[in-house]
Amino acid sequence: MAIRTDLAQEAHALAQEAGRTSALPGVEAMSWSEAGTALTLVKVLSQEGERAIGKPRGSYLSLALDAVRRGDRTAREQAQRLLCRKLEELTGLAPGQSVLLAGLGNRRATPDALGSLTAERVLVTRHLTSQYPDAFPGLRQVSVLQPGVLGATGVESAELVHGAVETVRPDALFVVDALAAASPERLFFTIQLSDAGIVPGSGIGNARAELSQRTLGIPVYSLGVPTVIDAAALTGEDRPELRGMVVTGKDVDAAVQRCAGILSGALNRFLQPTLTEQELAWMLELQIM
Repeated sequence: MAIRTDLAQEAHALAQEAGRTSALPGVEAMSWSEAGTALTLVKVLSQEGERAIGKPRGSYLSLALDAVRRGDRTAREQAQRLLCRKLEELTGLAPGQSVLLAGLGNRRATPDALGSLTAERVLVTRHLTSQYPDAFPGLRQVSVLQPGVLGATGVESAELVHGAVETVRPDALFVVDALAAASPERLFFTIQLSDAGIVPGSGIGNARAELSQRTLGIPVYSLGVPTVIDAAALTGEDRPELRGMVVTGKDVDAAVQRCAGILSGALNRFLQPTLTEQELAWMLELQIM
């Protein structure tokens, strides 16, 4: 039974299990704990590695947010700060570089709304830095795009993102999207950060056009949280009626909102390090109004 997952950590473990080996050619993996959070880094180094786990070349960092399960606000804030540090380490983004953030997915389908919910909470500054450069010297130029889905717009997300990249000309693209997992315990409590870009929908067998440095010409970083799981993987049965079916958790509404809050909080801290928490909150409130 072929099990689909967007998480490189799971794909690596599944490939090891299938090959009955701890070492996969062209793939490096390591795990450690930091600030009470379990982290796993999987690096795909070659074409052989790409074939081994079915993921494009690049680095994939996963954070297991077990402490957040308690519903503790402090745990969520710690997760934001840790993710912010990992964004700094993985991207190496310079202070003056501009960013376009694309929140993918269907805002009307809760399990697929993570990208849109995150994007609408990220501070947008391109208009401010362009019109009033002297008034906002420390702000990074940030633009946000919510391209929606093909069925609602008639346009592929990748086409809209490509057009925005050509118009805005950012130094880097960040993409946020809901992911698919192979293990139910990872739903809503694992964040994956990658510098390999993203192929939206690949984890549920509905792959769309790739968003990567190869296709767009600028660095592309992806962030995601699994919100669905393959039904066959959940039951362990390869029945015809389960093929292509995905399921989610019963608390999906609250869980996706929580995940969007963690991702957007980390992104705002990372993108605007010169702003205090109070300044960020004030500017976001004005943006919403």
